[in-house]
Amino acid sequence: MNIDDIKGKTFDFITYEQWQEVALKSLKGLPFEKLLTKTVEGIELQPLYTAHSPKLQSIESIRSGKEEIGWTIAQPLYTNDADSFLIKLEESLQRGNEAIVYDGNDSIQWEIEHLQKLAQYMIQYPIYFLNLSEEHSIMNVFSHIDESKRQQVTGIVECEADILKTFPHLKTVGASTIKAHHLGADAVTELALLLAKAVELVDQYESFEQMAEQFYVRIAIDTNFFMEISKIRAFRALWEALSKSYQVKEVVPVTIFAETSMRSYATLDPYVNLLRAGNSAFSAVLGGVDVLTVHPHNVLTELTPTAERLARNIQLVIKEETFVSEVVDPSGGSYYVEALTKELIQKAWASFVEIEKNGGYSIYVESDSFKEKVNHAYEQRLEALATGKHSLVGTSVYADLSAEESISPTINIPGRLATPFETFREQFNRFQPKVGLCTFGLLKDFKARADFITGYLATAGIEVVWSPALSDVDEAAKWIAEEQIDYAIVCATNNRTIEIVEPLLEIVQEHVVVDVAGKYNDTYIQQWTSKGMNGLIYQGLNKLDKFAEIHNRWKGVDVNE
Repeated sequence: MNIDDIKGKTFDFITYEQWQEVALKSLKGLPFEKLLTKTVEGIELQPLYTAHSPKLQSIESIRSGKEEIGWTIAQPLYTNDADSFLIKLEESLQRGNEAIVYDGNDSIQWEIEHLQKLAQYMIQYPIYFLNLSEEHSIMNVFSHIDESKRQQVTGIVECEADILKTFPHLKTVGASTIKAHHLGADAVTELALLLAKAVELVDQYESFEQMAEQFYVRIAIDTNFFMEISKIRAFRALWEALSKSYQVKEVVPVTIFAETSMRSYATLDPYVNLLRAGNSAFSAVLGGVDVLTVHPHNVLTELTPTAERLARNIQLVIKEETFVSEVVDPSGGSYYVEALTKELIQKAWASFVEIEKNGGYSIYVESDSFKEKVNHAYEQRLEALATGKHSLVGTSVYADLSAEESISPTINIPGRLATPFETFREQFNRFQPKVGLCTFGLLKDFKARADFITGYLATAGIEVVWSPALSDVDEAAKWIAEEQIDYAIVCATNNRTIEIVEPLLEIVQEHVVVDVAGKYNDTYIQQWTSKGMNGLIYQGLNKLDKFAEIHNRWKGVDVNE
């Protein structure tokens, strides 16, 4: 075949039905539904999206709803005094930071000389002052800005002080779903809450347009890559729909101020948080946020200058290497993202309408219904981690037992998914049984299963000792006694396990707890349990339930004594 033949070659059009037929063959008898994935939002993800997928439409408001292409890098400064804040501010601005971020929860006392210096920066860079009261000392900075220059100050201030009314380009009224997000709220609930809060605020203004001029939203972006992209895009479309319901002729763009979620952050193996932060940051900019904060990987424990620099550089690398800041809607046109965005829009609007029917935002967030919904979503995510459907690398899988023992966080984030695993790690650092893996046969017979058990228990901080390759139960019983094993786990092929479990249970010392690696039918389980077997360990067994069982049995034994 020559080059002209290759250039003229065409491919037959393949229909979705033809693709589905091939996919079914590859499933080898399993139903096609095995390829569908149900999310906590109640959305069923399809294995393939095409231009003819249901609900796929162009959503122009996503593009028109963004005021400017690109986003602002807004990295916080972690310090306890005003002098250090100003020094770090100058350094961070020189190294790529593009905004002044200050959290009123930080206990910094601002004096006049500090405020005067800060005021000069505020004329040049956008500000994002969060969690402030009118009495906070930093609020005095606004009086140090000349009235002729106040129109140059832009950004967000979470405070409604009278002096801020003289700064025409500052937004002071917003909605935040960050707390609800960390407690477990799904994307649909977050979007509905943002709309409901906006509606509640409208009554404080003469018109929707007047409120919209002051309105901003704050959201957290987790590691569910495509869902988070679609969540941001869906808000743009929902905002336009809400605006039009108030007969607004020209929709006012809303500033979306996002931060990387700490719902998936862990204190164990904290460098994995860098990957989580990078994933979340990239989905945030692809979705079209206006302002972004990336939390450092060790923000939960002992924050370091290196961690702050790496967090800032995540945004710089994305901006400089991907060129997504040059495109108004980078993910637009993806069949998957467009379809997911559309589903979020429909579900979120329906949820918003339901909130309004039941009294509006403030009543809903205090209701049992909201608390139950958020908690249910949290429990779903936690169960997926505990059963291995999802994973937190370094925490729920691939745990590193050589890591430092000090894993207690210095920042409390309610709803953080790693917390139960970290709690068990801390508890088993203080006391745990001596665990022995009784391996039978050749290495190839038990290694895969033994590696699984070792990794499974390691996520609780439980260390495992492997026996030599054992040939019979007498050898196993002798090894258990010599090594003073408290908790023995039989590890062999299925056939060998069936042969040896009952004889081993008959001769092993009475105080030794015996589990079996693998999954077996009820007949064997009943027989072995009647002979003294404690339980099984297998893929899909809820880790947190198993760790609780082990902990409750041995919590009185201190390994340091």
